[in-house]
Amino acid sequence: MSDQDPQTHERASKTWGGRFAVPADPLAEKFTESVSVDQRLLEEDIRVSQAHARMLAHVGLIGPAEAEQLVLALERIAEDFRQGRIPVRAELEDIHTHIEHELIARLGDLGRKLHTGRSRNDQVATDLRLWVRQALDRLDAALADLQRAFLHFAEREHTTIVPGYTHLQRAQPVLAAHYALAYIEKLQRDRDRLRDTRRRVNQLPLGAAALAGTSLPIDRDFVRRELDFDEVMTNSLDAVSDRDFVAEFLFDLALLAVHLSGWAEEWIVWSTCEFGFLELPEAFCTGSSIMPHKKNPDVLELIRARSGRVLGALQHLLVVLKGLPLAYHRDLQEDKLAVFAAYDTVLDSVRVATALIERTRLRREALAARLDEGFLDATALMELLVARGMPLRAAHEAVGRLVRQCEEQRLRLCDLPAEVFESVQTGLAAQVANVLGPRAAVAVLASSGSSAPDEVHKQLDRWRRFLSGSAAQGHRS
Repeated sequence: MSDQDPQTHERASKTWGGRFAVPADPLAEKFTESVSVDQRLLEEDIRVSQAHARMLAHVGLIGPAEAEQLVLALERIAEDFRQGRIPVRAELEDIHTHIEHELIARLGDLGRKLHTGRSRNDQVATDLRLWVRQALDRLDAALADLQRAFLHFAEREHTTIVPGYTHLQRAQPVLAAHYALAYIEKLQRDRDRLRDTRRRVNQLPLGAAALAGTSLPIDRDFVRRELDFDEVMTNSLDAVSDRDFVAEFLFDLALLAVHLSGWAEEWIVWSTCEFGFLELPEAFCTGSSIMPHKKNPDVLELIRARSGRVLGALQHLLVVLKGLPLAYHRDLQEDKLAVFAAYDTVLDSVRVATALIERTRLRREALAARLDEGFLDATALMELLVARGMPLRAAHEAVGRLVRQCEEQRLRLCDLPAEVFESVQTGLAAQVANVLGPRAAVAVLASSGSSAPDEVHKQLDRWRRFLSGSAAQGHRS
């Protein structure tokens, strides 16, 4: 092209340049480029293009030797990108155009054949689905590690009792292991959602071309097998325009971020002098530039704060999608900005949370010293009265009166004299020792899924089995 004028050469570098008589304005090029974001799709685009080349040879649109040339050249281009030998240029818009431009420079007309039977619309959609599929798998593995960290925490603290809260007021005593198991359950729901999303992600759009399909004899199922997709998308309009899978993935990430943020807030509170429940590892805290005594829970605070980024990414995408008619629109370029940022934030948060939990210890002595505060055993006393035949509302009122009496006299329930219990119900005084005190109140729990020691041990055993080896890769039975 050395004999062409500069404007003609620039137009020719565009995949769409034949229609236009004037070059793109530099401001427009800077505004519309996406390669600064979508270069993360390099590996996926190379893989998709290699599968497409093999398919073109399979159906006879190019020769087998040509396909092998394309596959080998694509691999070399990928390596050159990895090593920084190919510069990123805004005028080439996106990573897909960069690769095609480089392929043509190296192979000439053979490079121009690769785009046969496909559009950037279905190409980009396929690349993104492949990237999201792999991101789902990486995040699932990271969440399994986070669950194991909570499991190890539960095993270390399996005899420790902590106050359970509602309204951030002391409610009933629970085993620390039961507390940790609650987060394992939340994380399993997150994993289940991710795996359910993966089913809808793993559908192949390639072959839909721009929006209506192609008249060329392509074999979409061949590509499906090459790229390990479960099925081929059956409507070409839907295939190129659908971003439900991105929105669903972002929702999964957003809810996971909410879970992490709630946990971070809890441990921030628990690490204060006022609570004093746990000792955060110094390696995950920072100090103050002016107050020499400070040990600030900065990592937890950033996990809490950055959840807002993930929630914002979900809203960003939903607002982009809400007004789009069929089929492809440039608005959809924004999907990658949202999903990459949200995924990075969540994965980083999960990994740092895992390391922090493994090195955090409860302050058992401090917990035990204050465990009698807050009448954590009041519900156990009420249920003893119910078990002895008293209607629940009457038992609730009776124990409420006892609590008020204890508050006035600065006593615990177990400090009340026997005659006070006898005044509530004859024979009660002989049995209250079985339920009063936090450890006794935990010991009398019996329902399935409760903080009863036997129930907690069952759950610990179940999660040990599930999170060991290959079991962690499947759905919980």
